[in-house]
Amino acid sequence: MRYFIELSYNGKNYHGWQIQPNAVSVQEVITDALSTILRNDVSIMSAGRTDAGVHALQLFAHFDIDFKLDKQKIKQKLNAFLRDDIVITAIFLVNDEAHARFDAINRSYEYRIWLGRNPFLLDTTWQIHQQELDVKKMNEAVAILLEYTNFKCFSKSKTDVKTYNCKIMEAKWVLENNLLTFHITADRFLRNMVRAIVGTLIDVGLGKKTKQDVIDIIKSENRSNAGISVPPQGLFLTRVTYEDELFNTKGYF
Repeated sequence: MRYFIELSYNGKNYHGWQIQPNAVSVQEVITDALSTILRNDVSIMSAGRTDAGVHALQLFAHFDIDFKLDKQKIKQKLNAFLRDDIVITAIFLVNDEAHARFDAINRSYEYRIWLGRNPFLLDTTWQIHQQELDVKKMNEAVAILLEYTNFKCFSKSKTDVKTYNCKIMEAKWVLENNLLTFHITADRFLRNMVRAIVGTLIDVGLGKKTKQDVIDIIKSENRSNAGISVPPQGLFLTRVTYEDELFNTKGYF
């Protein structure tokens, strides 16, 4: 039987989602918790991977087990077992072919910037307090992203992917008081892509780059031409979308 879990986490204390040697990851912690509670060796596959320090408001993963679960009871046990910075919000039964990664239609991210100083948001925003940003120019430049599909210029170097093509459906900046948030939705993302896009657009806001520069950067397919990779703590995976049919089950909590 295949089960999906819906979860959220604060990534501050984790070296990203994926299991790796000599570092604590979200995947490792959840795998250990599930294996202990279910008394079986369990492996989980997620809809995507977040880097060290990056957060998730919503992420889905799946695992297989050969017996039926009391989903509500297992969810309660998991939340009691896990650290406070990881929360399981739902567990539901799906068909055996459903796949958390390959069935995802698109994913959405936010990058949060605090314009000023706020000691209570140090772990969840990047704080800029000495320079003013031209948000209008940043939004004019960000609209260019919807006109292209090859984003090799924003991909982490030496990454093993078959294609650098991504279809971006939405990309915009929203300013609310001191909080400046970058919203982006695409069918897939390359490693480090959002943080590199944000770094490039910050240069536009500071007057260091123009809209034409962004076009030239994309066409160059060269990561060194783009902006810096901004700090991880401001980045949130906010939504993973699937076809409605995947969730049409009485097993949803």
